[in-house]
Amino acid sequence: MAVDLSRLKVLVVDDNGYMLTILRTLLHGFGIKNIFESRDPAEAFDTVRADAIDVIITDYQMDILDGLDFVRLVRTADDSPNPMIPIIMISAYSERRRVQKARDAGVTEFCCKPVTERDVFAKLTSVINTPRPFIRNKSYFGPDRRRAGVEQPTYRGPGRRAGDQVEATSGEEAGDSNADQGGANAA
Repeated sequence: MAVDLSRLKVLVVDDNGYMLTILRTLLHGFGIKNIFESRDPAEAFDTVRADAIDVIITDYQMDILDGLDFVRLVRTADDSPNPMIPIIMISAYSERRRVQKARDAGVTEFCCKPVTERDVFAKLTSVINTPRPFIRNKSYFGPDRRRAGVEQPTYRGPGRRAGDQVEATSGEEAGDSNADQGGANAA
């Protein structure tokens, strides 16, 4: 089934001109005509305030104001016109702790560099077709960070939320020698 993305307004924020060119080319290939670009996150925030942007694609590591700070600004600034805008973060730094920091800043999706057409398209259509509910509490505002299937929870270890009780079994009893790695699906 063909997806029409031609009416989307996408803001791409990256301090690397070459990466801006790659993403612009990919987005044009998807039929997107309204592409805004910025090498400076502060300038990008001005664009968010001035135009009705539908999706933001931002780099993780940039000078002065990095991608995490930019995401937090979009999510929590008093003058942010759309704190629930979908944000896709791209980064060559895909260590678990960095992905978790991005998630905790309020990123909707995370895409590893080098990006592929398939990955960018999948992330873009995901934020449009299956938006996640937003959560607001004292320390976080952004898309629901829980990804593990509600029907079939995979994590059985300590720290599981009280409402999601699952009968705990050790790795040997369940026949799984990697029982401690179940938390990877929670991100």
